Amino acid sequence: MNRMLQVRKPDARALMWMVLFCSASSVGLAKENGADTGRKNFCTKTSNAALEACEAEAEDDRWIAIGNCQNVSSQTARRKCLSEADSALAEAEDFCGEQFTARQNVCKVLGEAPYDPQILPEDFVDPAEIGDSVEPNRYLPLIPGRSLVYKNGTETITVSVTGETKEIAGVTCAVVHDLVEDNGEVIEDTIDWYAQDKQGNVWYFGEIVKNFQDGELVDLAGSWKAGVDGAKPGIVMKANPIAKTTYRQEFFLGDAEDLGKVLSVTESAQTPVASCNGDCLLTRDFTPLEPEHLENKYYAPDVGFILEVDPATGERGAELVEIQNP
Repeated sequence: MNRMLQVRKPDARALMWMVLFCSASSVGLAKENGADTGRKNFCTKTSNAALEACEAEAEDDRWIAIGNCQNVSSQTARRKCLSEADSALAEAEDFCGEQFTARQNVCKVLGEAPYDPQILPEDFVDPAEIGDSVEPNRYLPLIPGRSLVYKNGTETITVSVTGETKEIAGVTCAVVHDLVEDNGEVIEDTIDWYAQDKQGNVWYFGEIVKNFQDGELVDLAGSWKAGVDGAKPGIVMKANPIAKTTYRQEFFLGDAEDLGKVLSVTESAQTPVASCNGDCLLTRDFTPLEPEHLENKYYAPDVGFILEVDPATGERGAELVEIQNP
């Protein structure tokens, strides 16, 4: 939670945004059904709002650091502490700018329309029927009782379709358990919520993330749920991926903004227990929250995700080593 350490008059830029958002709210209230064709640049306005929030948080962190510095008795150490607070602010503001640029690049690809997927419960299938009366998504089969085990150096990742369900935003979602262990010690324990629509697309409705360090729970960073605090679901896997298309996999501004781009549907890859020869889906996953972090992922038909590769170095990351069928 941010804390205000002192009351300051809003600067010109802040006043401008106050007027902008108040005006936008007034227009929105006048639109009974939310269909507003008179306003544009929704994506850019979202990027600007996120930039303001990021810079405000950076400034807030600086003032907290300054307050802590005042409780350092050594004058030399106190000066060093204050200098580090200023340096941290500069670095944080630079990073805010990088995120803004990344978001604007997304706007160029996806356009300026609001991201507001219309979710109707009747458009989704019963997760319990996937693999039975419902054909699974070819590249992300959510078959109840199925588990996939991956290795990435000293890490073991086990992804299990539990067979349990959870209703989110009126949609019955499949509960998927994602457990990450490093040398046998749990470092992340996540519950994901997925739902397949009648066209075969798999939607991502959120996750609860438990992050551990030295056996202790340290935070729930990365957690979000569709319909809460503005969070919205995204398509994590298309029914029929088309090369060069980009799509949002999730949307919780400032916390969960993963996107995917289909690079090819004719790739080849091999792991100890799975392979594909010319029919592998290759995607690039990325997020404005970490502009430098990119992942190439290979998906084998009727198996799912089998291999992760660093696009910059070609280094292999997580790879499928075991398939446990129900």
